[in-house]
Amino acid sequence: MADNIKWATRQRLQYIEITAYYTGLVTRSDVARAFGISDAAATKDLKLYGQLAPDNLTYRHNVFGFVPNEGFEPLFANLSAAEVLPMIAANLASTSGPYGDEPIYGISVDTLPLPNRLPDKAVLAQIIRAIRNRNKLQVSYHSLSSRENAQERILEPHSLVNTGLRWHVRAYNEETYDFRDFVLSRFVDARVLPETAESSPQYDDDWMELVTLKLAPHPQLSEQKRATLLVDYHCEDELIEIQTRRALIAYVLQRLSVDTSADHSMNPDAHQLIVLNRDEIEPFAGWAFL
Repeated sequence: MADNIKWATRQRLQYIEITAYYTGLVTRSDVARAFGISDAAATKDLKLYGQLAPDNLTYRHNVFGFVPNEGFEPLFANLSAAEVLPMIAANLASTSGPYGDEPIYGISVDTLPLPNRLPDKAVLAQIIRAIRNRNKLQVSYHSLSSRENAQERILEPHSLVNTGLRWHVRAYNEETYDFRDFVLSRFVDARVLPETAESSPQYDDDWMELVTLKLAPHPQLSEQKRATLLVDYHCEDELIEIQTRRALIAYVLQRLSVDTSADHSMNPDAHQLIVLNRDEIEPFAGWAFL
């Protein structure tokens, strides 16, 4: 029966599971407020959930809601921290969209006040349309290496990249005959061209090839700090392995504040990890190494 449930209903049942498991209580008003539905409709959802997963929740009159049982097993939601924390941070009741300013899980989350490094929406729309329809894209772009005004280029974009600090678009550059990363905030203008892109991700070797970064705690950290760091990365030995695209190696190293100096001379308190397979990955991420 669970496989035949409509998408919208499934999203509400997912919310019921996440709220019950992580906050310890889900009420009719929680569901109604999160999805903008009536109390009667929310009651119907909770009743349906009880029929589908009868051993998961118990109604408690003293709190006017349902609490999770000890043997709670999710039927609709991925309850992993990697899945749930971004939803709480973005105030998402489900994977389908945001639901206002009030924390729908009752959990306040703050983020760093970083500058807005994004393009105008009209420019972004053109870039996304070119990716979606596999068209060439004429752009006006400010290169960090050029002191001139924005330069005209013809790109063939295939993917967006979120580095955690800024957004890029991965594209074939007709001027240099190679695939490169272009920072979204540096686009001044963009226009989809009628010509179909001649390239594709399959020709972008650095995008298609996966490599494993081998990292370890900084040798200048104390033994206690090294042990704690390994717990932080869920590692039993002093080897932290992260698989990524070759094109994204430098961004991963930057995001994790890895000491990329040859002699591990950077401040270990600020750069707690070092690279073990430097020779293997440096050719693909030269700018990230000192």
